[in-house]
Amino acid sequence: MVEKGKLQQNPHAVKEQREKNLEVAIGRQVRELRKRQRMTGADLAAQTGLSVGMLSKIENGVISASLNTISALANGLRVPLVQLFAGFEEERGCMHVKAGQGAEIDREGTRSGHQYKLLGHIGSNNSGVVVEPYLITLSSTSDRFPAFQHEGIEFLYMLQGRVNYRHGDKLYLLEPGDSLLFDADALHGPEELIEIPALYLSVITYPQAR
Repeated sequence: MVEKGKLQQNPHAVKEQREKNLEVAIGRQVRELRKRQRMTGADLAAQTGLSVGMLSKIENGVISASLNTISALANGLRVPLVQLFAGFEEERGCMHVKAGQGAEIDREGTRSGHQYKLLGHIGSNNSGVVVEPYLITLSSTSDRFPAFQHEGIEFLYMLQGRVNYRHGDKLYLLEPGDSLLFDADALHGPEELIEIPALYLSVITYPQAR
């Protein structure tokens, strides 16, 4: 039984709405930081070598400032360059896969009777984490099933059938409704198919390559 505990992250928290136009986002950030430091437009213009009129256009988001200008503004405001982009809302990836349309994947060690369907994939993103959800069907007991070992965390949710699943030196009986969450760096995989076809959801997470 899982002990009841307090999650460190609020899943219902909503971040402040961000601006989808980059120029407007930078301009708002420059104005907010300038006012927070009690600087006038003339003060910041003098610090950066910009005209007051040019600074006003940047703060109002009506022109696209060059990287050199943005760097000068960051120096004049004494903040890291990336902070001027803090209010910009980048497009967040999303992938919708209809029932039965997941991409079939040949995973290393796959045998006849093993079907891996990738249910979605998002490439490079700001979270620093890659998530790979698979729908796995095992319908043949004739082969010896391979053990896998890879970086990250894996979560299994059993949908159909019964399987003895190995993780390290332990076996776990998985039946419909059971789940298994584990460090994927240990050898793991289905060791014995007790009732087939066996169908389960596998979600693998690992750090994004930098």
